[in-house]
Amino acid sequence: MDVNRNIRSAVNTGKTVFGIKEVKAAAKGAKAKLIIVANNCPDKELKGKKYKKIEIYHFKGNSHDLATAAGKPFSMSVLAVIEPGESNILSLKEG
Repeated sequence: MDVNRNIRSAVNTGKTVFGIKEVKAAAKGAKAKLIIVANNCPDKELKGKKYKKIEIYHFKGNSHDLATAAGKPFSMSVLAVIEPGESNILSLKEG
């Protein structure tokens, strides 16, 4: 699976949120289905395997690489997938 392509597809065709505050709010409201964390994310709570019972995928790149995969012109250390759209991004869940 091409992770970068699926991230871009989820951002373009689904519903996603960026940023630590927004991701935590989506997780608290049980809206997020998957959290993707860059390897240099400063938030220690998001470094585990799950956050609020939501699966976390540890992205292999840093915040700049994650933003590039999402097609955004700014750095992002974390992304939450609310709706996957036409992507297969939820298959990243370890189950």
